[in-house]
This record gives sequence, C-alpha cells and structure tokens, in this order.
Amino acid sequence: MCGRYTLFTPTADLEARFDADFGDREPSYNCAPGQSLPVIADRDPGKTTRMEWGLTPSWADESFDLINARAETVREKRSFADAFERRRCLVPADGFYEWVGGDRGGGKTPYRVAFDDDRPFAMAGIYERWEPPTPETTQTGLGAFGGGAEGGETGDESDAVETFSIVTTEPNDLVADLHHRMAVILDPDAGEEETWLHGGPDEAAALLDPYPSDDLTAHPVSTRVNSPSVDAPDLIEPVASD
Repeated sequence: MCGRYTLFTPTADLEARFDADFGDREPSYNCAPGQSLPVIADRDPGKTTRMEWGLTPSWADESFDLINARAETVREKRSFADAFERRRCLVPADGFYEWVGGDRGGGKTPYRVAFDDDRPFAMAGIYERWEPPTPETTQTGLGAFGGGAEGGETGDESDAVETFSIVTTEPNDLVADLHHRMAVILDPDAGEEETWLHGGPDEAAALLDPYPSDDLTAHPVSTRVNSPSVDAPDLIEPVASD
C-alpha cells in the first residue's frame, strides 16, 4: 500500500516539472491520510487542487477514507469505478514510506523509497466530490432515495469536500522486499501522465504496472515518521537498521 509520502521539492521546480501552478505551499516530509494535499486533476491540469487524502464516494452516507485503490479491481469496485472512468488525477511526490518487520512483537522499521536523485514523480490517483448528508436528509431518508438536490446530492454546498485515493499495484523488485503493494508511478517520458489524465479507461488501465526499480533506492528512516503530527526534514535521513 501507500500510506505516507513526501513532497518537499521546491515549488518552482515542481511547477517546471508538472507545468502547473502549485500556489502557496509548505514542503512536507510526512504527507498522511486525512491531510489536504495538492493533486493535479484531469479537469484543470494547469494548477493543483488541494484534496483530502482518503476517498469517499459521492453516494456515501458517511466518510469512507479509502486511501488506496487496488489496480486489479479499481474498475470493478463500486467505491472506485466511477472515479476511475471520469475523475483521475496525478498525486505529486518525491518519495514514499513503507514499513518492514515487526515480527515477534518488535516494532516495524520505516523505509523511504525514492529516485536516487530525489526527483519528483506522479502517482496515479482518482478523486471524488462528497457532500455529507444533512441531519434533515438523514432523518427523512431523502439521500437514500435521491431526493433533495439534483442527482441525489445532499448536504450544504459549503460542506462539500474533494477526496482522493492512490492506485496501488504489485511491487517491483525493490519494493517487494518491503511490502506486497506499491503506488503506481507514471512514466512522464512515455507520456503516461498525460494518458492517465486524458486517455480512455482502457488506456489508463494499461498503465497500472509496477514501475521498474532501476533508478529507485530505499533506506531505513526514523520511527518518528510513524506519527502524522511529525513533519521535519530529518525524517528522510537514513538511519541504521536493526
């Protein structure tokens, strides 16, 4: 899975890399579920949109917080299928974390996976717009029967939230030593980012293979990264593994 990642590349470099406006932002060394993070949506690829990490389908009565979508079933599962067909995004990153070990009661060791030059990349994402049901629609059951707003939408417009999920696939040789899943990394040189945003569903599905491990590295980092409240440059520094 992909449960944490980093995005500390300077804004000017990100804007040159993705040809998109990143607006005002702070570097993050510990992007975590539930946070509002920059993504590049298919509807407006010239700028980033901040969305909450943890997808909730538009039809849900409560928050789902689905941080990952499996490549093998993303087209089939009700929670993801419509977003895969209609709402894809790029999730900019410059590394991600995986946790290893923990046998016999011991704590797991976090590892950071990144390109050997720390260059930024895009993970394949999907997104949804969710409006929490109001107490009135919950009590009357209107949300369940498509009453209220057109298309069965419920809730106050001001309460609407956009959420995203990162698509995962089988790991490459490097990540396989750390975890049984990895985020789908898109190859910009092969035009995969453009295809993910604007290609048809079949074209997008063809991109969901593990990225080759040739230029990727992995090293253990401090267990301080375990807490989403900790966000500091030293989180990415190598530490001695047990």
